[in-house]
Amino acid sequence: MSHAPIFVSYSQPDRETAYALVARLEEAGLRCWVAPRDVAPAADWAAEIIEAIATARVMVLVFSAHANASPQVRREVERAVHREVTVLPFRVADVLPARSLEYFLSSQHWLDAFPAPMAPHYARLVAYLQKLLAEETRPAARAPPLEAPPPPARAAPDAELLASLERQLAHHIGPFAKHLVKRAAARAESAEALIEQLAAEIDSPAERRAFMAACRSLRSP
Repeated sequence: MSHAPIFVSYSQPDRETAYALVARLEEAGLRCWVAPRDVAPAADWAAEIIEAIATARVMVLVFSAHANASPQVRREVERAVHREVTVLPFRVADVLPARSLEYFLSSQHWLDAFPAPMAPHYARLVAYLQKLLAEETRPAARAPPLEAPPPPARAAPDAELLASLERQLAHHIGPFAKHLVKRAAARAESAEALIEQLAAEIDSPAERRAFMAACRSLRSP
């Protein structure tokens, strides 16, 4: 999957608008990732979206009444905020965010794309993104780490436990859970570390505590 600094989020009824926006941005030399165009054939859709958001530097949200009501858009915005990716709502209609999005978008800068014509609105968006991406500083170069001994071998996580963790996590974040459990299981050194990694994917402190309590109960005899 090719990575791009700009992830474009939209609701399916706004697809034509989103693709027109992508065309304008790419004409200006700004690389974009947009589904389904950039989803690899036969790839796991949720995994591709998660990775594209994680590697993006800004999310442009085509915001409309359709986006306002879209659970998929809400999940994408949640992931972007969780990963500290800048979210830029590009309002194509005079609509305010619903409660499910208000928490994530209330502190964001907005750009309005109305009234017509669209050309000046696209121009402002291009200028804003060019400035935003140019101002971001790269992390300072680090000295190469000292060679460390190989980590001790560890037992693979129990398949039944992984399936249970996936079900618990899906209650809080939806279908992204499958990919996140698989990725975290490959890294975690223990079941407790795995639970803590997955809990960090949940934004609500109350839901995070509930998730950890439920998962720990699965390990109790």
